[in-house]
Amino acid sequence: MSNAIVPADLGFFSVLASAGSLSAATRELGITTPAVSKHLAQMEARVGVPLVNRTTRRMSMTPEGELYLEHARRILGEIDTMEELLGASKAAPKGLLRVNATLGFGRSHVAPLISRFVRTHTEVEVQLQLSVNPPALTDDTFDVCIRFGAPPDARVIARHIAPNRRLLCASPAYLAEHGMPKVPHDLIRHNCIGIRQGEEAYGLWRLSSGRGKSAKTEAIKTRGTLTTNDGEIAVNWALDGHGILMRAEWDIQRYLASGRLVPVLPQYFTPDADIFAVYPQRHQMAVRVRAFVDFVAQSFAEPPGGGKARKLPAS
Repeated sequence: MSNAIVPADLGFFSVLASAGSLSAATRELGITTPAVSKHLAQMEARVGVPLVNRTTRRMSMTPEGELYLEHARRILGEIDTMEELLGASKAAPKGLLRVNATLGFGRSHVAPLISRFVRTHTEVEVQLQLSVNPPALTDDTFDVCIRFGAPPDARVIARHIAPNRRLLCASPAYLAEHGMPKVPHDLIRHNCIGIRQGEEAYGLWRLSSGRGKSAKTEAIKTRGTLTTNDGEIAVNWALDGHGILMRAEWDIQRYLASGRLVPVLPQYFTPDADIFAVYPQRHQMAVRVRAFVDFVAQSFAEPPGGGKARKLPAS
């Protein structure tokens, strides 16, 4: 078992997994299907367990194969980073880039940005993982995390990407039936749609008046009949007239513009939800990481067509 893991196997298996089938892998690797099958069989013989379930038309990873792939891609990524740090690969970004983002924002905005990014940087392979909450900062499953709010940890680098406010809103139908709140305390008498996300205290909304030293903040414990951990569902409930919602501007901007949602207590400030790109300090010199973070920041900063500086894109 001393030669169970051969370095050349790592890249081969990563390509095989990305290709999805033996025949597709032959095109990627430029070898014959029997050669691919033989290489895979030799790998499995060395490690002593099957790595792939094979049928005539498709293949899938075994649990051992998934574990092998996870570690293979991490090792390949670290090799790419080492090459970049040593100055052996400065021509263009390349290698594996693992990106994490929240469900709604990742689906609506990060995924399209990645689509554009890889068209320009053809040697970068991107894995996008979407999750309800940001992963732990000590987690080794991501290279860049696009998240709301700066992380309270000096062990990572957090680059500010774009400003983003949380806003209170409701449908015109709900407000016509239940009335418009005048002050934060009025929210107690309203049906408020809850979102269980992150580390924040559930159902506790903080609203501030004034700025600087004159700022006053009220913490309102809200209640409601509907709760979810999915922001898109919460927005749809608000559109259906079920209650008042606090949601990031990027998610409701188009509905405010169309009038399907109406601002509630707009004279009060709610906590910001600025967008940050977060990555471990060890990746700060990695060309692929810097290139992607620069690309994301530029995409939010530059207005389409050279017009006025844009707000966050509508979802």
